[in-house]
Amino acid sequence: MFIPLHDAVELKYIRVQYVTISIIAINVLVWLFTTVASPAIVEHASLGLGFIPAVIFDYAVLDPSLIIVPDDATFITYAFLHLDFWHLASNMLFLWVFGDNVEDALGHVRFLIFYLVCAAAGAALHGLVVPSSEGPLIGASGAISGVVAAYFLLHPRVRVWVLVLFRIPLPLPAFIPLALWIVQQFAMLALDLDGAVSWGAHVGGIIAGAVLVLFMRRKGVPLFDRAIVTPKAVERKSGVPQVMAVRE
Repeated sequence: MFIPLHDAVELKYIRVQYVTISIIAINVLVWLFTTVASPAIVEHASLGLGFIPAVIFDYAVLDPSLIIVPDDATFITYAFLHLDFWHLASNMLFLWVFGDNVEDALGHVRFLIFYLVCAAAGAALHGLVVPSSEGPLIGASGAISGVVAAYFLLHPRVRVWVLVLFRIPLPLPAFIPLALWIVQQFAMLALDLDGAVSWGAHVGGIIAGAVLVLFMRRKGVPLFDRAIVTPKAVERKSGVPQVMAVRE
């Protein structure tokens, strides 16, 4: 398990990641609203906006008094609800670290479409895995899994600072932690179908993100970018001789 902290990829095509910031803001505002509300409102929001496979596949019917949006809309709305602060924080941190560069590679509008389609794909696979489940699926993990998959294909060799085992900060090529994380999602989908985490939503988002980035990225944006990004702090000025290190 790792927590992303920072990457070294600068924006090339956009000045500000407006969509990424807006998605994070919406998620935070929704969480704050549902947190300060009464438990009854929180439950109502989860049932009315969460993705419930049994309702989608006609195994159950939601009480009309709980309906907030049409059933089909919950393929998207579920991705803006979170269970608690840590659920929200972990998802938004992944989005903050990796989302800006995927938005840069796709453009603002296409990134928004990409994000929502990945969310819908996550819900769809979750529903196919547990079609009779009456528990509401909530959280942005499906959409963010798509973002991670896209970043993995775009910038696998960029160094990313990650917190390993929640305590050890390490700068690693992105493909190492991301590949391990992606493999873990598929493995857990096979091993933990009845767990509290929807691995199906993660895998659905990964598959959608990996496919969509192939044709949604800007013209000229390469996959498996091999450019080495030198941190500004160590850039050399022209005309300044390089001093070789001396080893004792």
